[in-house]
Amino acid sequence: MQERNYLIHPNYIILILVLFGVTALFMGFSAAYLYNRLQQGVAPVRLPSLFYYNSILLLASSYSLWSSKKAYQNDQTSKYQQMLVVTLVLTIAFLIAQILAWNQLYDLNISLQHSTMASYMYVITGLHFAHLIAGIPFLIYFIYVAVTKMKSPMTVLIYFADTDKKRKLDLLNIYWHFLDALWLYLVIFFLINYLIK
Repeated sequence: MQERNYLIHPNYIILILVLFGVTALFMGFSAAYLYNRLQQGVAPVRLPSLFYYNSILLLASSYSLWSSKKAYQNDQTSKYQQMLVVTLVLTIAFLIAQILAWNQLYDLNISLQHSTMASYMYVITGLHFAHLIAGIPFLIYFIYVAVTKMKSPMTVLIYFADTDKKRKLDLLNIYWHFLDALWLYLVIFFLINYLIK
């Protein structure tokens, strides 16, 4: 069955709309955080250092996923498969480290009930955590297909020639890079709020 030619494929439009919605959600929480801080005069939460180290893990996962896309474009089978696995490992490492970072806050007696600012911080970073988890099944699917379908020169050729797979990989890259940029925004947002007392 021949695929229709689109100026912009509907999947890109859907993803863009989803990302606009996610952006609006986080901007809304950011505005609410600032509003409540100014209205109540509550001290902001200081992020544990692990939050900043987590950023390195997430940026590394973004780079490895980008590398997998480049390997796909250059027909590099083993590198493509390896970079997908590396992305998954780095993402899981980030999620585990994020749980440890929340535990650090809890050990400092900064829980959800500590203050309004702490509650916002947990909710905002928790939402980012949830959106990252939502992307993992798609990443696992790519790894599964890449490993099971790319076993011979013929299957590799068919795989790399599949425009649908190329588009889905592109969509996954966009989503992943967006979440990475969003995390960096959140870390900088909380840092600036802490520095400007």
